[in-house]
Amino acid sequence: MERNLKEALEQRRSYYSLKAGSPIPDAEIEGIVRFAVKHTPSAFNSQSSRLVLLLHDHHAALWRIVKQTLQTVVPPQAFARTEEKIDRSFASGYGTVLFLEDTAVVEGLQRQFPLYADNFPTWSEHTSAMHQLVVWTLLEEAGFGASLQHYNPLIDAAVRQEWQLPGNWRLIAQMPFGIPEEAPNEKTFNPIDERIRIFG
Repeated sequence: MERNLKEALEQRRSYYSLKAGSPIPDAEIEGIVRFAVKHTPSAFNSQSSRLVLLLHDHHAALWRIVKQTLQTVVPPQAFARTEEKIDRSFASGYGTVLFLEDTAVVEGLQRQFPLYADNFPTWSEHTSAMHQLVVWTLLEEAGFGASLQHYNPLIDAAVRQEWQLPGNWRLIAQMPFGIPEEAPNEKTFNPIDERIRIFG
């Protein structure tokens, strides 16, 4: 059942129990990523966001990298629990979208508009966040469950090497997705009136 944008955003959740299946062909997943990159806005029309779609063996390789990296920094007595979480919630899924920002674009805007130079890195993060929300919402509309993870910067070098990504592509977040196996946690909301001020 198709929902309008308001309904889709209202229903978006974080899913932490996934299995490796897909309700749509891989080409349609690629289409979601392409749509997001083309139509998501960016400050100064910078178009600085870079997305990498990892499916099948490439998806599995990412989460092997995460586990291998964490094993070097997580105390041995705590690693088994960490590994179980990664295997059940992320590696068990169907694919992962990597969200990156092109620092060369950001630096170019800083030179072009020096008055706003300090703001462009922050605006770049805003651009990435909008891409994350668009992809997340569209994946859920397609029947996937997803969550947003941040194992950067620990995994940055290994990810860059594994997929031969440019050095100026800075990793921001990872979004594993797959078929949900459990219902998401109930959403909780802080009082809206404490978070909004309206004048007029």
